[in-house]
Amino acid sequence: MRGVRRVVLLCVPALWTLVSCGIPATGVVEAGGPAHGLVPMLRVYLVENGSLVAVPRRAVGAVDAESAVMNLLEGPTETERAKRLTTLLPPLTAAPTSAPTPLVSVPPAAGPSGGSAAEAAASAAVSVNARSGVVSIHLRYVGEELSDLATAQLICTAAEAQRITDTGTGVEAVTVKVTNARGRSVEGSDERCPEG
Repeated sequence: MRGVRRVVLLCVPALWTLVSCGIPATGVVEAGGPAHGLVPMLRVYLVENGSLVAVPRRAVGAVDAESAVMNLLEGPTETERAKRLTTLLPPLTAAPTSAPTPLVSVPPAAGPSGGSAAEAAASAAVSVNARSGVVSIHLRYVGEELSDLATAQLICTAAEAQRITDTGTGVEAVTVKVTNARGRSVEGSDERCPEG
């Protein structure tokens, strides 16, 4: 009984300290908007001083190989250019070998899927097909052979995004096949891609 009284006597001062710590009782405090989930991030591979560099970017929607490749083909942002990051890939606005005018110079207008005509033209210029561990990229607007470093930009960017998509499937390496407008293909995997 004496032990119980001692515990009670020790707890009373501690409780009094917590209650009287000077923090006023408040109701609900409005402080900004509601909490949101994690912002999806993707990594594109740009070039700095002749080497590949993984660059994080915010994704507009879900991260997959197609969205990552299209993001890469937009080229470096102003901030990235200021950091002397560049790309060796021809921009989507480059004229394809089979047409005299740029693909995305069409004025924006709603396409059949609600996107702009420019988005439709871009998706016609590039197709990306992905399934577990394998990504195929067809660059219909590129007639010439890409340099090894430009091809590595595509391989590493697509493989990184596909690895996110394949999380939990046990895929050890992602293989990417890049084909140009003339049907020439180069294949590689993410095993040699630099870490971010």
